[in-house]
Amino acid sequence: MEGSRRLLPDVEYMNDAYEVASGADALVVVTEWNEFRLLDLGRVKRSMRKPVVIDGRNIYDPPVMRGLGFTYRGIGRE
Repeated sequence: MEGSRRLLPDVEYMNDAYEVASGADALVVVTEWNEFRLLDLGRVKRSMRKPVVIDGRNIYDPPVMRGLGFTYRGIGRE
């Protein structure tokens, strides 16, 4: 992140994905990193203001996400 901070000083950086989700109206996932595949999605949902996930890499299973109470959209999926 230190390299990114030098290049993008106006971006707000967080320590982890849970901190990013805290109070968020929506999350947009644009990576396939295991860190995001293995999140405790119940914890993510509880911390969000509105449980909306836009999944640009389709790393989550739509029925599972909806079953957890997320409004979920996978880019390129019907």
